[in-house]
Amino acid sequence: MSLKAAFCKHTLNFKFDAGTSRGVLKTKDSYFIKIYDELNPETFGLGEASPLRGLSVDFKEDLNPFLDLFISRFNKSELTMEEANESIESGLFLSWPSIRFAFEMALLDLKGGGRRILYNNEFAKAKGEIEINGLIWMGDEAFMSKQIVEKLKEGFKTIKMKIGAIDFDTEYKLLKTIRSQFNAEELTLRVDANGAFSADEARGVLADLSKLNIHSIEQPIKANQWDEMAKLCESTPVPIALDEELIGIVGNAQPELLDHVKPQFVIFKPTLLGGFKATDQWMALAKARNIDWWLTSALEANIGLNAICQYTFFKGNTLPQGLGTGSLFDNNIPSPLLVEQGYIHANGGENWNLSLLNFEN
Repeated sequence: MSLKAAFCKHTLNFKFDAGTSRGVLKTKDSYFIKIYDELNPETFGLGEASPLRGLSVDFKEDLNPFLDLFISRFNKSELTMEEANESIESGLFLSWPSIRFAFEMALLDLKGGGRRILYNNEFAKAKGEIEINGLIWMGDEAFMSKQIVEKLKEGFKTIKMKIGAIDFDTEYKLLKTIRSQFNAEELTLRVDANGAFSADEARGVLADLSKLNIHSIEQPIKANQWDEMAKLCESTPVPIALDEELIGIVGNAQPELLDHVKPQFVIFKPTLLGGFKATDQWMALAKARNIDWWLTSALEANIGLNAICQYTFFKGNTLPQGLGTGSLFDNNIPSPLLVEQGYIHANGGENWNLSLLNFEN
């Protein structure tokens, strides 16, 4: 076996202006890696590189020239499957986490027969499901209220609301309205600040949120303020989850971060961390410190989302996960993934449609 690779770009269009504390998203580029045995090109694995502006350490306005380099080097090396898996664990790949993840994903898919089955578990067999949170995007009060009503009608038992874009008083009023209708046993509420607050502001926000029985708050202050985050985690009345804080942290800095900050939760986005093996390393560190976690997609198309779902099911974490982002785009890759009553699952049909992907070679 001698492996070859190719790639293509696909721009995803949001169905609405997706607001975060870092700005509004209208489109997002994904880059798809195809890996195949040159003697059997009809069977191929697919991976997705989905770097995010303002978050991914390897985000570029145009990833094409960089992927050209990776593909060229990969094809010239004429690697076996074992050699290919070893190659993505070293060298240039370590500085490009989303590309590393795409190659890892594609190799796992190829190993499974090129059927988009990376982990042959009950989820992949359309016999298992994963509970997820319903995501409320930032916007004006009417837009956010409309989303909340829709998520509740859709049967979600956990809702996560992004906060920090409009004034917190309005956001708090929305959360208070939800809690007045559903107690904590009936509905779990999470919030995600995306680093929107200063340390002083965060203390007031946490005090207010504690009155509403909030499950957790993600990244109340910007990343790389370890001392301030540690102080917040030590005294917080609402459990704090680290998210952006993990991005770009490698090697000895990983245990140092967890030991210094001592968060209540950590959140893993494989695209931003460098893939599944990189996420495994974080999980082991968290487990050793009794820190619970959940997984979240990072606005991948359905190729990446499917891979992360199968990995999540394999890991067996029972907390609601952040995997409901596939329905955000009006030109996503058609797939068997469905979200129903607050759970994501595969419908069992062989209905992957890859016609939107046009590979260069």
